[in-house]
Amino acid sequence: MRNLKATAVSYLNTKPLLYGLLKAGLDKKIELSLDIPSVGAAKLQAGEADFGLVPVAAIPEIKGAQIFSDYCIGAIGAVKTVCVYAHRPIEELTHIYLDFHSRTSVELTKLLVKDYWRLNPQFMPAKEGYIQRIKERVGGLVIGDRTMGLEEQFPYVYDLGKYWKKYTNLPFVFAAWVSTKPLSERFVTQFNEAMQMGVDAIPDLKYLLNSPHPNFDLNSYFTHNISYTLDAPKREALALFLESIQEQRELALVVG
Repeated sequence: MRNLKATAVSYLNTKPLLYGLLKAGLDKKIELSLDIPSVGAAKLQAGEADFGLVPVAAIPEIKGAQIFSDYCIGAIGAVKTVCVYAHRPIEELTHIYLDFHSRTSVELTKLLVKDYWRLNPQFMPAKEGYIQRIKERVGGLVIGDRTMGLEEQFPYVYDLGKYWKKYTNLPFVFAAWVSTKPLSERFVTQFNEAMQMGVDAIPDLKYLLNSPHPNFDLNSYFTHNISYTLDAPKREALALFLESIQEQRELALVVG
């Protein structure tokens, strides 16, 4: 029987989960590739992977997608690495660049700008180098490891995990483990055990991983900003988010 093909987010916040896979020996049972979120979702959608840690906004577009693990990349408030950066308050922005790495963060930005801040800036697709074009009345969504240290460059930072919590009083799920193929109960059990091993190892990982920025606290990030268990409140938040973006798409079709 061939090994399962898997894709996972390549960001720092995934390291504890990947460490768990290694510690449990599951890396020998899968062929794992590390990708930016949008690429991982595309691989799962194209059948190039059997399962993956993918942005939740892509789930409705992946045929046969099923969340199979009790672990995710989530946040209960400020997430630190999914933010809109600007030189002016968000109310004064006329344009916002949208990071091309993840659909989830793009959809979350659109939702919060429209329904929480009740603003109507022009959204622009971002390309490599767009961070340098964030100036004056142009803001930008930036996610992942590229955010580290950016708070020192921009006076206005809007953490989307924080503002989703203000808007809904719920946590948020950015990425979940999704399968398009049936997985055995034994494998799912082993997988969840591996995830827990990785989460339990967080106190040790701060000694094994280099901090990506001098002022970045790895332990605080892993234990206070990222929340790894896909519990009932996160499942409720995920359902609300997917329902909300579906309503936005349907409204856009009617207006268009």
